[in-house]
Amino acid sequence: MKYAIPVNGGILSAHFGHCEQFALIDADEKSKSIIRKELVASPAHQPGLLPPWLAKQGVQVVIAGGMGGSAISLFQQNGITVLLGAPAAEPEKIVIDYLNGNLVTGDNVCDH
Repeated sequence: MKYAIPVNGGILSAHFGHCEQFALIDADEKSKSIIRKELVASPAHQPGLLPPWLAKQGVQVVIAGGMGGSAISLFQQNGITVLLGAPAAEPEKIVIDYLNGNLVTGDNVCDH
């Protein structure tokens, strides 16, 4: 399974569409371990660009702090599951917590 986490300064970014990088994490759901992590620069912000771009990277799940409704819909149209309300933490910790059923999420922090 491949996860994408928007990051700024090495932790989850509260502003999904304006993050510095995406942590792309391949994880084994059976062993609940991270196989590979890659940091890729986020493309310049453009409405509607990220869902197909991340789909081409092989991403199946996006874990974010918040996201607007239209972006959520575009990700779903690209076959990507979206989890919102994740805490500001290191991407590896977020994925491991998710795999172990320990990821505590809150409200969608995006207001548009």
